[in-house]
Amino acid sequence: MTTELDVRPTGRPDARRLRGRLRRTRRRHRTASLGDVLGDAYVLLLFTGMYGWALISEVRDYLGSPSGRQGDPADRYWFGIAAALAVAGLAWRALRVVGPLVVAPAAQSWVVSSPVDRRGWLLPRFVVLVVAATTGGGLLGLAAAVATGAGAAPDLAGATVAGAGCATVAVASAVVVQGGPDRAGPARILDRCLLGAGAVVALAVVVAHLSGQPVPLPAVPLAWTLGLAAVPAAVVAVAAAYRALPSVDRASLAAGAEVADAAAGAALLLDPSFLTGLAESRRWRSRGVVSSRRFRPLGRSVVLVQAELWRTVRHRSALVVWAALLLTAYAVAVALPSSAGAAQVVLGFLAVGRLTGGLRAVGRSAGLRRSLGGGDVQLYLAHLVVPAVSVLVWYAATLPVVRPTVGVVDGVLALGTVAAAYRAGTRPTMGYGGATVNTPAGMIPVDLIRQVVRGPDVIGALILVQLFWG
Repeated sequence: MTTELDVRPTGRPDARRLRGRLRRTRRRHRTASLGDVLGDAYVLLLFTGMYGWALISEVRDYLGSPSGRQGDPADRYWFGIAAALAVAGLAWRALRVVGPLVVAPAAQSWVVSSPVDRRGWLLPRFVVLVVAATTGGGLLGLAAAVATGAGAAPDLAGATVAGAGCATVAVASAVVVQGGPDRAGPARILDRCLLGAGAVVALAVVVAHLSGQPVPLPAVPLAWTLGLAAVPAAVVAVAAAYRALPSVDRASLAAGAEVADAAAGAALLLDPSFLTGLAESRRWRSRGVVSSRRFRPLGRSVVLVQAELWRTVRHRSALVVWAALLLTAYAVAVALPSSAGAAQVVLGFLAVGRLTGGLRAVGRSAGLRRSLGGGDVQLYLAHLVVPAVSVLVWYAATLPVVRPTVGVVDGVLALGTVAAAYRAGTRPTMGYGGATVNTPAGMIPVDLIRQVVRGPDVIGALILVQLFWG
């Protein structure tokens, strides 16, 4: 194939001609027409726009309603800053994990492993990535401004410019890190710094509110300040990423493709275990060598509980996320007091979900249950002790911002959250051959929906209990 392509003076085949040859080869095997592709794209954009605008309108109406205006505007402003920092930290971590440049398995084997011009091959992907990041970041900033009640044109423009610039800087910087020799260097702690800064801001506002100290609004508009600083930074970052394209190696492209495929499979098959299983496997492999501990010989159940305790100690990020969700519950209670009860239930379910790794492993592996011995009920109950204790601690810690006294409803909510965690943790492997119901709106896969909402269905019932009984 190389002899039929233009070869550059460096001895490498031209990436543009190679791409054109592959495109012509694919056309001979393609069954879908251009109209089908454009139709699918139109439907996707239509539904995204419809549901996205509906969500923005609902959030805007709620924040503008009397029940959504109970918080101090200054506190809510700084909580918005904290949320933006947290989103930026999570986005940076996702970009580092995914790549952000990825190639298909065929390209990894036949193209990236060959002496083709790496920059020429990756440049179209990089251009599409930067354009998508700029457009998506601008739309996200505009949507956030509209949802939070900004109506003036300068505010909307500032939020759009800030979102587009920050997204471009993040994506281009991630490409630079992907092509750098030390991908686990200082860039690895940037997401922790952003998340930590967001937590510090939120904690400071919560402490100031509880102590009765007013928090002032900033003297300058942060959106325009951030936007004006992000535009030149985006130009510099894109230029640096362009220079780093030849250094992006096959290992980083393959690692990102693995995560992207797992995320696509989880979204397509409605089974998050594709992504969570990969993340958990990577996390435990990153632990390297761990010191062994002797368990106290007090019976099978007690030994299993000790093992779960050590799992929690070694999985420190779960405890960090638990504390972050607790801070989020306090922030919601300060900014939106009318939503404190619902936030207590939902965030409590998310927090306990980080501590049900052992329950999920036992519930989804019959071979593991046979290896551990004992009955299934004994194994499930032993692995439910740590989540149940965390639920009790959660409701004791969040009770001061929800209601002044302890009541029967708190016991119902705690038991219901444990039951929801048990249902979600013991959910079997997804099945796709269940019953469907023919309705005027189309075929509804009832059995598939039942499997997806296993666990969250109990949380929905608890929210109603919290609203009407609490």
